Amino acid sequence: MARNRFWDVDRIGPVQIGTHHDRHGREAHAAACTAPGCDWSADYLSRAAAELAARTHRCNPR
Repeated sequence: MARNRFWDVDRIGPVQIGTHHDRHGREAHAAACTAPGCDWSADYLSRAAAELAARTHRCNPR
């Protein structure tokens, strides 16, 4: 049975941001684009950095 690993999930345009624990047990923030054909995602240590990346992301689907 899988648990919900992300909380505090928000959406900025096509990018979703969620908070999770990384493999070292620290709180981290992931940003991932949900547009079809765009495979962009990244992890950040601060929520502000993830939100900035989401606001400045430009999709380049192939």
